[in-house]
Amino acid sequence: MVTLKWSLVFDKMTSLLQGCAVTMEISVLTLIFGTILGVVLALMRDSHIKVVSRLAQLYIWIWRGTPLMVQAFLIYFSLPNLGITFSAMTAGVLSMSLNTGAYIAEIVRSGIHAIDPGQREAAKALGMPWHLEMLRIVAPQATKICILPLVNQFIATIKNTSILSAITLTELTREGTLIAYNSFHYFEPYIAVAVLYLILTTIFTQIAGVLERRMA
Repeated sequence: MVTLKWSLVFDKMTSLLQGCAVTMEISVLTLIFGTILGVVLALMRDSHIKVVSRLAQLYIWIWRGTPLMVQAFLIYFSLPNLGITFSAMTAGVLSMSLNTGAYIAEIVRSGIHAIDPGQREAAKALGMPWHLEMLRIVAPQATKICILPLVNQFIATIKNTSILSAITLTELTREGTLIAYNSFHYFEPYIAVAVLYLILTTIFTQIAGVLERRMA
């Protein structure tokens, strides 16, 4: 009969919580940099300059069409062959930000396009410059529309950080893997890891629910 050793998980809980902290750090940094990149890409994508629009479209197509793990491998393992070296943390945040930015670009574009075109036409008729039109009319309304999809994207980002364990980044999944390898007990550590991910995602799912009710 197999004996489960749950004391192993409790003894290593500090390491698992440190992994949670790293996971959250990566997720927050990814959301910040990914949102900045996504807004820029969304504006480029809607630009009247065809070259700019096509470049943004090409970027979104490539980064949404290839696996995040492959992107992380390219940045962490392949770029050193070209003399460009990143730490695991930097490579992880960079790969996730570049990937997430492509998805956020589409979220932002959807928010912008959801605004009544008549409002923007009225702003142009009044002679309002483009930057004021975006700041005073588009941004406030688009932000309200985009906030829930962005929270959902953040939840997906938390789960996607597990992929970065493949580039030796010691986040939550990697901590669980190290415990499993060192103890030869795999069931208990990975159950603990799954529960911690579930707690993190549930917290932000509840936050999304509160935001949805308030905006309704």
